[in-house]
Amino acid sequence: MKIAVVGATGLVGSEILKVLEERNFPVTELIPVASARSVGKQVSFKGKEYTIVGFDDAIKAKPAIAIFSAGGSTSLELAPKFAEAGITVVDNSSAWRMDPTKPLIVPEVNADVLTAADKIIANPNCSTIQMVVALKPLHDRYKIRRVVVSTYQSVTGTGKAAVDQLFAEREGRTDVEKVYPHPIDLNVLPHIDVFLDNGYTKEEMKMVNETKKIMGDDSIRVTATTVRIPTIGGHSEAINVEFAEEFELADVVELLSNAEGVVVQDDPANKIYPMPLTAHGRDEVFVGRIRRDETQPKTLNFWCVADNLRKGAATNAVQIAEYLIAKGLV
Repeated sequence: MKIAVVGATGLVGSEILKVLEERNFPVTELIPVASARSVGKQVSFKGKEYTIVGFDDAIKAKPAIAIFSAGGSTSLELAPKFAEAGITVVDNSSAWRMDPTKPLIVPEVNADVLTAADKIIANPNCSTIQMVVALKPLHDRYKIRRVVVSTYQSVTGTGKAAVDQLFAEREGRTDVEKVYPHPIDLNVLPHIDVFLDNGYTKEEMKMVNETKKIMGDDSIRVTATTVRIPTIGGHSEAINVEFAEEFELADVVELLSNAEGVVVQDDPANKIYPMPLTAHGRDEVFVGRIRRDETQPKTLNFWCVADNLRKGAATNAVQIAEYLIAKGLV
C-alpha cells in the first residue's frame, strides 16, 4: 500500500505521519511530498528517513492514496492531477468541501456514502468535525432543529507561525512574523478567517454549511461564533442544541457514552470536564457539562473539546483512508 503525504513538512502533515505510525497503518511505501523548497529534505517515519519528493514524482510513483495538507490553492491545482492518475485524494484544505460532487467525510458520521468512484474526498473543518461527531447520535434519536455554537480555538489551527507568535509575545520578543492583527497572548480574538458580507467570518459559515452537508440534512439550522484563544492542544466548543423530540438527560449521556469516537467527561462535582490540556494528543472527541437549557424546551447544552491537529485534521484523514482500505474502495 503506497501512501503519499502531500505537505509532509507542515504542522498537519507532520501529525499525519505520526498518526499513520501510531495506528500501524498498512504502509508498504511512504512518499512524502512537499513544495520545491523542501524537496530533498528528510522526514522520519517508523525509524527510517525518507526523502521528500516533488509533486510530479509523487504522481509517477502511483500511490493508492494521497493525503493532502498543503493548502487550498495547491489542492485545487494538484488534487485533480492525482485523481486523473487513479490516485484517491483525501484533502485537508477547504478547497473541495462544499463542492456538491465531492464527499465531505467524518467516518463516524457518514463514511457510508463513499464509493470507489470518489477520487477526491474532502476532510471537513476542524471545528465542524468534533461538533458533528457529538451531534450525530443525538440527531439520530431526537432530530436536531437548531444549533448555536461558540468556539474557543487553539492557535495551532492557524499553523506554526501562530504558535511562534504566541510564545514570542509571552517572552516579550518581536522577532517573529505576526499572523494575527492583534496580540494573542492574554487576549481573545473573535475573528477567525476573513469577514464576509453578512457579518460572519468564513470559519463561522464553514460550520454552518459543512454541518448540513455532513449530516445530510439541510433543515438543521446552525449559527456560530468562532473565537481564537491563546491555547495549545485543542479546540473547545459551547454547543446549544434544540431538538424536535423531548429527551431525558440520562439517555443523552448514555447515547454519547456509547457513540463511536466520543468520551464523556461529565462529573462537575469532582471538577471533571473536557479541557484542551487533557485532549492534547488524543483522537477522541470529549464531551461534558451536559445539561438542559432551562430557558426553552427540548434544548440541551454541552461542552466539547478535541485536538484540532488530530481528530480535527490528521486523524480524521487517516480514518478515511482506513475506511477506504477496509471496504476495498482503493
